[in-house]
Amino acid sequence: MRIFLIGFMGCGKSTFGRKLATQMNYDFVDLDHLFERTTGTSIAEYFKANGEEAFRKEESRILKSYDYPTNCVVATGGGAPCYFDNMDWINRNGTSVYIQMSPTALAQRLEKGKAKRPLLRDLNNTEIVDFIEHKLAERAGYYERALITINGIDISIEQLRASLSEIS
Repeated sequence: MRIFLIGFMGCGKSTFGRKLATQMNYDFVDLDHLFERTTGTSIAEYFKANGEEAFRKEESRILKSYDYPTNCVVATGGGAPCYFDNMDWINRNGTSVYIQMSPTALAQRLEKGKAKRPLLRDLNNTEIVDFIEHKLAERAGYYERALITINGIDISIEQLRASLSEIS
């Protein structure tokens, strides 16, 4: 089974994904790390040099062209499901899981590491919450197409595994 974790940046896709993959004895694929390995540059540097549109196109190309193991957990980039036909592709090629969190909880997590995040780098905490609220509203229609939605605050591997077994 291929499990694609989606959700806003900072919701825990990579951290939770690693734990889930370990517990299920699956491979773990981090799309952001795959992007950096493939392009030879950090996402922040790529974003700065090429802009968001070029980044989204390359991210989509990498998402769709990677040879995923049969059993794996994939942590996507926060915006990856929301561009082109990426969400359709994700749902055709695996089981999508939306890790849902409130804007305030996301802002608290993101404040510490905002320097590495091109979309947040120059924002104060209030602006970060406003930005997240706006982006979540834009992305809701994509995120809500996930086959499973879980709460990112009280995230439970056991609960997700039970939900996965119900749909497989």
